[in-house]
Amino acid sequence: MSSNKKYWKSVEELNENSSIVETLRNNEFVEAIPTDEFLGDEAALSASSTTRRDFLKYVGFSTAAASLVACEGPVIKSIPYVVQPEQIIPGVADYYATTIFDGFDFANLLVKTREGRPIKIENNTVVGAKFSANARVHASILSLYDSMRLKQPKIAGKTATWSEVDSKVKASLADAKAKGGQVVLLTNTLASPSTEKLIGEFIAANPTAKHVVYDAVSSSEALDAFEMVYGERALVDYDFSKAGTIVSVGADFLGDWQGGSYDSGYAKGRVPKNGVMSKHIQIESNMTLSGAAADKRIPMTTAFQKQALVKIYNIVTGASVSVNLGKFDAEVTKAAQQLKAAGSKGVLVSGIEDKNAQLLVFAINSALSSEAFTTSGTRQIRKGSSAKVAQLVNDMKAGSVHTLIMSGVNPAYSLPNAKEFTDALKKVKLSVTVSLKEDETALVSNIALGTTHYLEDWNDVSLTKGTYSLTQPTIRPLFAETKQFQDILLSWTGNTASYYDYLKANAASYLVGTTWNKVVHDGVFVGAVSASVGGAADYAGAANALAQSKNVAGLELVLYTKTGMGDGQQANNPWLQEFPDPITRVSWDNYVTVSRADAENLKLENYNVANGGLNGSYVNLVVDGTTLEKVPVIIQPGQAVGTLGLSLGYGKKAALKQEMQVGVNAYTLYKNFTNIQSVKVEKVAGDHEFACVQLQKTLMGRGDILKETTLEVFNTKEAKDWNIAPMVSLDHNPVKAKDVDLWTSFDRSIGHHFNLSIDLNACTGCGACVIACHAENNVPVVGKTEVRRSRDMHWLRIDRYYSSEDTFSGDNKKKEEFDGLFGDKGSLGGFGEMEHPSDNPQIAFQPVMCQHCNHAPCETVCPVAATSHGRQGQNHMAYNRCVGTRYCANNCPYKVRRFNWFLYNKNSEFDYHMNDDLGRMVLNPDVNVRSRGVMEKCSFCIQSTQAVILKAKREGRPVAKGEFHNAVACSAACSSGAMVFGDVNDKEDAIVALKEDDRMYHLLEHVGTKPNVFYQVKVRNT
Repeated sequence: MSSNKKYWKSVEELNENSSIVETLRNNEFVEAIPTDEFLGDEAALSASSTTRRDFLKYVGFSTAAASLVACEGPVIKSIPYVVQPEQIIPGVADYYATTIFDGFDFANLLVKTREGRPIKIENNTVVGAKFSANARVHASILSLYDSMRLKQPKIAGKTATWSEVDSKVKASLADAKAKGGQVVLLTNTLASPSTEKLIGEFIAANPTAKHVVYDAVSSSEALDAFEMVYGERALVDYDFSKAGTIVSVGADFLGDWQGGSYDSGYAKGRVPKNGVMSKHIQIESNMTLSGAAADKRIPMTTAFQKQALVKIYNIVTGASVSVNLGKFDAEVTKAAQQLKAAGSKGVLVSGIEDKNAQLLVFAINSALSSEAFTTSGTRQIRKGSSAKVAQLVNDMKAGSVHTLIMSGVNPAYSLPNAKEFTDALKKVKLSVTVSLKEDETALVSNIALGTTHYLEDWNDVSLTKGTYSLTQPTIRPLFAETKQFQDILLSWTGNTASYYDYLKANAASYLVGTTWNKVVHDGVFVGAVSASVGGAADYAGAANALAQSKNVAGLELVLYTKTGMGDGQQANNPWLQEFPDPITRVSWDNYVTVSRADAENLKLENYNVANGGLNGSYVNLVVDGTTLEKVPVIIQPGQAVGTLGLSLGYGKKAALKQEMQVGVNAYTLYKNFTNIQSVKVEKVAGDHEFACVQLQKTLMGRGDILKETTLEVFNTKEAKDWNIAPMVSLDHNPVKAKDVDLWTSFDRSIGHHFNLSIDLNACTGCGACVIACHAENNVPVVGKTEVRRSRDMHWLRIDRYYSSEDTFSGDNKKKEEFDGLFGDKGSLGGFGEMEHPSDNPQIAFQPVMCQHCNHAPCETVCPVAATSHGRQGQNHMAYNRCVGTRYCANNCPYKVRRFNWFLYNKNSEFDYHMNDDLGRMVLNPDVNVRSRGVMEKCSFCIQSTQAVILKAKREGRPVAKGEFHNAVACSAACSSGAMVFGDVNDKEDAIVALKEDDRMYHLLEHVGTKPNVFYQVKVRNT
């Protein structure tokens, strides 16, 4: 029986004549809301301290939503093509094969462009393209749009025309020829056959001219040794995929040693297959990426490293040179015996900048008949001569240099005797700098010429002997008054041809059996390669000389290049400045690394403040009378006692935005181009504030984050013993966590379902994925202050873990044996000890991004359904739904969500690339630029996965096998193969086998979130 009983909410409703009740009933908004007055007044808005959250609270969500939707946005009119190029389809990306070589970094690339605008760097995967992009190469796309570039010629600091420049330079060259004055071309290593031919023609036209090659970070000793034995100035291109045992003495081959790009071959041997993986022993002083990846790491000073090299030489070759390794003797002997036992599957590399050390490398690898050591296909990417650069400075001081033309170098910044160089430059009659930036050298030169970025250039490059790669422009020069160095040189040689025509004509002699168009399309051509024939060398004499090595007086300073900054060419690149160093996790700084023992002796400290920020002491460093003042200190576990580390590439001032002028210039201590120096250390007053992310968004304290085992256990025990499944209680009985659901599962077998596999054995922590994610997804840069406040916006982070014992399992054993709070085995003192890792800790890297949980805890707490799950396994974000409650971030166990505390684009408070029109050209139009108050995080690059699906649909075919692998930025950028993305519903996809592998596990599996990202247990060959 139904009821028609009348209910009311107030007594006034009983009065049928009440006008107030009628008004309220019919009109949702009784009083007009002054939205025009509030939202239309920009001054009031900017001056108001009212936050978005307060605004919504005051006027009500529905009112605010209706008002904001009604507001008119600014109208930005676009100008259509007058004649649209046939090749360009709006909304569809084009890719161009090209090659980068800037004198330090090199790679074979594909450049993604949208409507003629390069927006992203990707790896070229055609046969023969063997060099992948590192973090700096991925970031180089942003350097194209650097608003601080030199945009026009300058004479004596004033804007000039090219005709004025040409007239002045040609007159100087003519005067030099008439008077017999010396003309010098000072360049970085060019590795370009056509450019070197052009320089030869320039020298032929100017008989008093010579070419001096200068590398800011020298490999001169290794080059000298190779030239002595094999007759050419080159470096060995090692193939670590053929090595079963790797011994490295001071060579960070996973970093920048010999240019890097060894991680791909290295990773192939590091993933256990059929119970076999390579063995890696690292002997070094600084903690490096290579040391972090090693199975056995032996920290020692450079003098002991030289002794160790002699010891290995003795054991492998049967020599008997006397050495004294002290406490290191047993460990080095064991490493040498393992290397000898490996035979042709063994390889030794060394980064010691000493000719004798490099000679022993050749001797040891020859004795082993190492398959990884080959003199065919040598690297052509370093050709600099320290002796010739030093001679040039002496010639300048003597006044014998008439005309100096510089390109690709910045000696006024990077020379250790930069002051001596700039003083000597005043004695040169005409100095010319061709540079991307008005840098330190350009400022003190008579003429400064703006040049083009490599993405605006035609060029050729021979990165290794027998290969020929092309650089092609992906955009017209952004600045009409800039010219490519080669075009400038052609003009000064009297050649009226363009460099493109010159290059194409010259290329014919290299392209045997192929065509110009094919090489332009592929980006690389591999020709016939012949091995260099070795000659005789006094290896015994080299060993005897090294055996006399003694530790430097006081402390030893080891200069190195950081993963993010390299030699400093891209110091004005905010992506690289904000990139956290893989080892220290510090961004926006360089610093001196010191061992805990030395820090205690010098009374140096690091400490964390209340908000988690890291502070540290300052020191002055004195090397041979040169003082570098107020260098901040990082206490680095694994730093060899008696040594300090300091990275090059920081401390620049010229042509940098204020925010990027950070750090100290370590080149001033790079005396005689030697990276090992005797240093005196003096603590000074003050504390430095670091932007260190190590204590932020941490998962430490949960047991199943990073799983590892040994190769012996991996081979002899079942997976359940070394990949222990987390258990939970169900009805008071223990069951596997993966078998329990809080929610009803949905059918995930229909259509595509994406998963990402991350192999902890293959991950080297290089960070290429971090920068690639930045580029693809328009991730903002927030600056040092905000990073320190735990507000960095990286969608992908690479967590770095130390063990305080020798292994992570040793940590677990120690924790399990704690007995009560106090005493020798008490947890109170024990955990305190574990906060200070051992002098030589084990290290592991773990990339963490949104895990795209099938049972996502973020989705259940969002009050406006801004985050929700898709059938394809992606956790979506509807940015214009998000109201910034941050409930999702609080509920995420992985701490991968990022909140926009401010508007980071078009905001002078964040003066990075998004604050100017030129910098915003790098933005990906397929991805929203987020606003203040919005939550964001990894999307599994949904714009790219959908593009793959739509492309296949348009072509009337299913998605091809492996086609999704390069759809996400991180997987496509990962040169080691650690990240593999794919569709688990496609049974032929590689991701399926990885998910069924015994090493597979999920992060925090016991929480029950059912992630679509999974990891492979790390196996160590101890």
